[in-house]
Amino acid sequence: MAGLARGVAAAILLLSMTTFGFAANKVIVILDASGSMWAQIDGKPKLEIARESLRTVLQSVPVDDEIGFMAYGHREKGSCDDIQLIVPPQAGSASAISAAADSLKFLGKTPLTSAVKQAAEALKYTEDKATVVLITDGLETCGGDPCALGKELEASGVDFTADVVGFGLTADEGKQIACLADNTGGKYIQASDEKALQEALVETVAAPAQEPAPAPAPAPAPEPAKPEFNFQPTVVMAEGGEPITDANAWEIYKANADGSRGDSITTEYGAYKGNLEPGDYIVVARDDEAKVEKKLKIEAGQAYKPLFTLNAGTMLIHPRPSQGADISDAASLNFAYPGGSTTHYGDTKIIVPAGEQKVTVQIGAGSVTETIQLAAGQKIEKDVIVGVGHIVLNAFYIAGGDKADSSGLGFEIVKAKKKIDGSRDSVEHSYGPDSKFWLPPDDYVAVTTLDLAVVEQPFSVKVGDITDIKVPLDAGVLAMSASGAYSIEILSPKKDIEGKREALGLNYGDTWQQTVPAGDYVVVRHMSDAGHDKEMPVTVKAGERSEITVTP
Repeated sequence: MAGLARGVAAAILLLSMTTFGFAANKVIVILDASGSMWAQIDGKPKLEIARESLRTVLQSVPVDDEIGFMAYGHREKGSCDDIQLIVPPQAGSASAISAAADSLKFLGKTPLTSAVKQAAEALKYTEDKATVVLITDGLETCGGDPCALGKELEASGVDFTADVVGFGLTADEGKQIACLADNTGGKYIQASDEKALQEALVETVAAPAQEPAPAPAPAPAPEPAKPEFNFQPTVVMAEGGEPITDANAWEIYKANADGSRGDSITTEYGAYKGNLEPGDYIVVARDDEAKVEKKLKIEAGQAYKPLFTLNAGTMLIHPRPSQGADISDAASLNFAYPGGSTTHYGDTKIIVPAGEQKVTVQIGAGSVTETIQLAAGQKIEKDVIVGVGHIVLNAFYIAGGDKADSSGLGFEIVKAKKKIDGSRDSVEHSYGPDSKFWLPPDDYVAVTTLDLAVVEQPFSVKVGDITDIKVPLDAGVLAMSASGAYSIEILSPKKDIEGKREALGLNYGDTWQQTVPAGDYVVVRHMSDAGHDKEMPVTVKAGERSEITVTP
């Protein structure tokens, strides 16, 4: 770590004329403070790596550089508006930014598109040259379109650039936000560990400025023509297939002496053409779940056009609850393919290695597994029928009466057939009105609970059923008050042979409201002083509200 820090400091000192040295260029660094930053890399939380990397780089940035700091997801768990410009762009802000990063809580969502937009506006990007550096370990979770925003800012800005550092993202995730950088002329850098993150910050937060072009030197003697690019790979799905030029990724690594992967050089997308320094490399061609890698040796003055064959195919799986039903967005699809597995949701298109595929589709409590043989280059489109019916459950205080809409309303679906010990297998749970269940064909019982009212409603399901079930609770609402009471208790009115009543419910405090089955009860006021309890009888009618005050 110390060696890396000295290298970073030296690099920045050599770059004393940075982009931030010019008054017309201001920068805002945006840090992802969402809850996913608690994940670890090499046993260390990503949030700590980010804090230390920022502190290391900022300590050696010239004091007259105007740098600001913005974060999102650091104050509220579920808010898409939790974006804050904590340190406005100003000279000498390194200490303030480090302190702000150290005090962040990491707990919210990822509104990265809105954050970049707000940072651009804070920099007055339509009037001045502006740069935003986004450090994120996740994708947009608030409905924003980073690709469209990049085009908008580039079109309307004087000289706007967004650099994006994907911290711990996969190649597939990276290509979903790389467009923000591409569309503004910025850089997308994949950072998989602490060293890579610090190098990315040096390249973005301490990138050298464009200095005035020097006077042209005398034309050198003509040299032999060199190829524009020395590395132009091609990837195909299968032998003899058409080149893949969209949604694919290229991961390029230095090769270690033992042939293993070394440092990441770059990750590129689509039809890639580039220039690599002479040396040994490992190149990974990837499309969705399919990948292939090759070891290559690049020599000076040579051009390379290697062909990569994924030996993969494409599956389009349409999950349906029953034959002829609409595709289910609630379906989960687990794909077990040669060498790995993955889970998708709803209508799914997936590229996987050729061979035997096991596809398990689950909708609610129903699931089905199909085995599919997929050849290289083959495209299979298939409906998978899970075979379930759709049930919607609601409870009513009395048949034809008011609907119970309390959040305390609970439904448990159990098998109708009892086991030898008298219990039933539990299938699914849900809470609140309009509870929805996808169930395989069978006989069931809906156990409905609201406070002290518990009702069992038997029903049957057939494949393709769409059924609304109305459960009458035959209950009312009992509102109880007892001024100064320590607790309030509900008892059955009838005493057993020992003179005791069955205790039905107890609440601490002097007010309480419960849904109870229609019938007669005794309400007891308990005081903190022994011997001062008092009880009163009450009758609750189905579908009605009963109020009782137990006075001293």
